Amino acid sequence: MAVSHTEVSPKTTGFGQACLWVYESSGNEFRMQAIMRTPFSDGVRLMPRIFAYCRVSTADQTTENQSMEIKAAGFVIEAHRLIEESISGSVAAKERPGFVKLIDRMEPGDVLVVTKLDRLGRNAMDVRATVEQLASSGVRVHCLALGGVDLTSPAGKMTMQVIAAVAEFERDLLIERTQSGIIRAKAAGKQFGRPPALNAEKRAAVVERLDAGASIAEIAREFKTTRQTIMRVREAALKLPPQHRG
Repeated sequence: MAVSHTEVSPKTTGFGQACLWVYESSGNEFRMQAIMRTPFSDGVRLMPRIFAYCRVSTADQTTENQSMEIKAAGFVIEAHRLIEESISGSVAAKERPGFVKLIDRMEPGDVLVVTKLDRLGRNAMDVRATVEQLASSGVRVHCLALGGVDLTSPAGKMTMQVIAAVAEFERDLLIERTQSGIIRAKAAGKQFGRPPALNAEKRAAVVERLDAGASIAEIAREFKTTRQTIMRVREAALKLPPQHRG
């Protein structure tokens, strides 16, 4: 394909870089490609493609407000690069079908825009893992709720570290409160776990039947329980001194 001519556009992109338009022709085909020079390189590269990911929790909700917010922030998203998905925010990013397909489409130099952090994961740890994955692929991530900061930039990484630290503090606090509640409940005599299949009276009766020579299967049918339950009763009884059995 031969390049017929090039010319520099007088405008700049949204990233403050001068634009070049390359007009290419081959036979009856004609294509116009936008490229740009960066201040960090002597070469040229394609303009970054900008994607947006919008998520709602239920099918009766719409992503219209999110797409409008992204547009108002100055991002121009082509329709085929706007990914919309209805899925609960409690689902991890790597388990969201629409988001996974988006990640597969993105290439180094691309930009992903979201309105809030929870679009990138179910919690701070998941969000951090998602951002790190995108950064390692050369994709920049902008979150409007954080002032549009690029989460893969030094400032964005610092922001993520603060968010992760707060999330870890909240998690530790929740664990501490849960453990304290369990201790208080046990002190008050509350029993945890599944209730036993047989009460104390029936367990004593099972031991008597075992001592009388009845088979485990027969006793299980008699007490309408499983063989495993009868075997557990037998094992517990064998650990007790003979005078305490029954």
